[in-house]
Amino acid sequence: MNLLNVLYNDFRTVFRLKDVAMLTGETNFDSLNQKMNYYVRTKKLLNPRKGIYCKPRYNMEELACRIFSPSYISLEYVLQKAGVIFQYDSRMTMISYLSREVEVENQIISFRKVKNELLVSLNGIAQKENTVNIATPERAFLDLLYLNGSMYFDNLNSLNRGKIELMLPAYNSKVLNKRVHKLFENDRPE
Repeated sequence: MNLLNVLYNDFRTVFRLKDVAMLTGETNFDSLNQKMNYYVRTKKLLNPRKGIYCKPRYNMEELACRIFSPSYISLEYVLQKAGVIFQYDSRMTMISYLSREVEVENQIISFRKVKNELLVSLNGIAQKENTVNIATPERAFLDLLYLNGSMYFDNLNSLNRGKIELMLPAYNSKVLNKRVHKLFENDRPE
């Protein structure tokens, strides 16, 4: 079985060494590591960060979710795509168990820490088939308010208020409840 064929035929574009071991059944990690390093040297695979191997045309969102696990894409990145905030920010913003800023191939990936109960809650997290976990705009809205306090949002109309109300108790924050309700009161048409 050719290791490279196995990886190229897999739907994922980003792998950790343990992922490759599980795919191939290889139990000798030293041998597997040597093979992976050979493919990196011969430019058949990329190694953008220690311990992470990628196909040449990998998905940056998938890579971001694999750097620190568990994590999910959220905050400004999601809200920009949903049209809730208009100011452009080139960073990919993530929620994780730690706060760090990482640069991979000129892309800054910003990780923000939340309490474990929030991190592992799947409410408002879409799990794509390529191992990308991404917050819904409603979850990203709550994450951003929870972490940053008061914020200005350009367009709250695209958010589903019912979904926000359902997710709000998970944050267990009276202050966040007040912020959310005040924002929606101020956003009502006259």
